[in-house]
Amino acid sequence: MDDALLELLRRVDTPTVCNAIEVAEGKRGFNAFTRGTMLCSAPEAPAIVGHARTARIQAVTPPQEPTEVIKTRRMAYYKYMSEGPRPGVAVIQDMDVPGAIGAYWGEVNTNIHKAFGLSGAVTDGVMRDLGDMPGGFSVVAGSIGPSHGFVHVIDFDQPVDIFGMTVTPGALVHADRHGAVVIPEAVVPHLGEAIATLMRSEKIVFDAVKGKQITFEDFEAVWAAFEAART
Repeated sequence: MDDALLELLRRVDTPTVCNAIEVAEGKRGFNAFTRGTMLCSAPEAPAIVGHARTARIQAVTPPQEPTEVIKTRRMAYYKYMSEGPRPGVAVIQDMDVPGAIGAYWGEVNTNIHKAFGLSGAVTDGVMRDLGDMPGGFSVVAGSIGPSHGFVHVIDFDQPVDIFGMTVTPGALVHADRHGAVVIPEAVVPHLGEAIATLMRSEKIVFDAVKGKQITFEDFEAVWAAFEAART
């Protein structure tokens, strides 16, 4: 992914990326995206784009392992998050979902992970401290809550599931206030042109209907031009 594509992906929303993947693949049926409603800590911020650094957490009950084991794993997790390809995104599965109560993402962890050079975080779990997160690091989460509970890392660098979206370590993730999507590796070289094709085709419809009133006969011609342009 070159710098031009990265900047383009930060400017477009996740629904556009989902549609562009279908344009690049030449078919519908792509399904590597989140299901259900997610919340974004900074809805108007640029999209989160990066390679996944994955982990799983729990918070409802205290960890049962020895304290030293927990501490060692915690620091190994942070070392893992500080490494890897950039741009990077923390992708964290909360094993307490649908009963998640522990906010892993708040003022402390967002600042730490931003300092590691990560672009943001995607989780099916909980976030908090919405007024205190740093600029330039957005969180797309499953819910908002006040407490961190007994939150602790149980493992990392393994495939995770975020609301039906499977994410393997290193996968290219795009996320915003709509949710998240995994961009197939084979699509990446074609994604810029696919987005351009999508925008050109949609402009045909928007130019014809936005702020205007048209007949069905006019619409038929517009839709035929739209379908021809997006293939």
